Amino acid sequence: MASKINVGIIGYGMSAKVFHIPFILSSPQFNLYSIVQRTPKPNDNASQDHPSATIYSAPDSLYADPVVDVVIISTTPETHFQFTKAALEAGKHVIVEKPFVPTSSQASALIEIAKEKGKLICVFQNRRWDSDFLAVRGLINNGEFGRIVEFETHYDRFRPTRPETWKGTLGMENAGGVLYDLGSHLIDQVYVLFGIPKNVFAVFRNERRDGHDPDTITVLMDYENGPLVTVKVAILSVEKEQLRFWVRGSKASFKKFGMDSQEEQLKAGLKPGDEGFGVETEERAGRLSVFTEGSEVQERKVWNATPLTYGALYAAFAKAIKGEGETAVPVKASEARDVLKVIEAARESVKTGRRVEL
Repeated sequence: MASKINVGIIGYGMSAKVFHIPFILSSPQFNLYSIVQRTPKPNDNASQDHPSATIYSAPDSLYADPVVDVVIISTTPETHFQFTKAALEAGKHVIVEKPFVPTSSQASALIEIAKEKGKLICVFQNRRWDSDFLAVRGLINNGEFGRIVEFETHYDRFRPTRPETWKGTLGMENAGGVLYDLGSHLIDQVYVLFGIPKNVFAVFRNERRDGHDPDTITVLMDYENGPLVTVKVAILSVEKEQLRFWVRGSKASFKKFGMDSQEEQLKAGLKPGDEGFGVETEERAGRLSVFTEGSEVQERKVWNATPLTYGALYAAFAKAIKGEGETAVPVKASEARDVLKVIEAARESVKTGRRVEL
């Protein structure tokens, strides 16, 4: 393998432009070698934006290119299984956008193919590197909460109009909708902190009342001898600052408002390495309330962790490819499969009206 890892991207939408290409271009380990764009437009043309990259109109040409080391799947979720399978069988490593695939059985099939071919899969659960999540994880690791009783994680917004992209049109059977789009982020973060829950209970609603799949979800994840976790996505939440985390423990509680700033900054044109990238403003600091020996509650601000940024995922995957192997993959396909099992349990709970054991 060359000193730099050659990357080919399938898809040239927001995912590729905002979440992948900026980090590839800023990485010393990766080279943006090729892009698959089916239908270029005058104001949306990969060859004009990246003249040094090889542009293909179909994935098969990318798979056949012996120079490509890694294929990034940044297309819509219902294509992920097909494209990931083809890339692995062509001898490529794969980074695949979340949600990984529509079902845990498909995830298992891809894991087996990767083993057979000696290739690695990394699922792009980038919000493991959100600075607010890293701050919460640090508080937990430092024992600030004592025994954690309840853990709430939110992705609430005011979005009365359904999006016209796959996020609003693709059904849950094809890994569309808020459960797979946003819920997969939140459930993955909970999985990183606490693992697989004992059981799951869920409520889904269509608050837009437009006859489509659910747009609002509440998923309760119960951990034996651990916290009760609430995962919530709401689309009719009118707030200046949306609640992000609310953690309650035997020694302290923590509340944080506002989302991690990286996505917002990337969309605005800020690039990894720019001054202030990934850094939140002072007013978005979280607040930790601590019960003291004098039976008083003292409150202090908690700043977000120094941002590792989403580039940390790429740096770790480069190490995995260059010799450290499966153990170094930052988001393993087996972990994404576990998250899908929780999602499937939530869907089963809604169907039966009961808790589902895992």
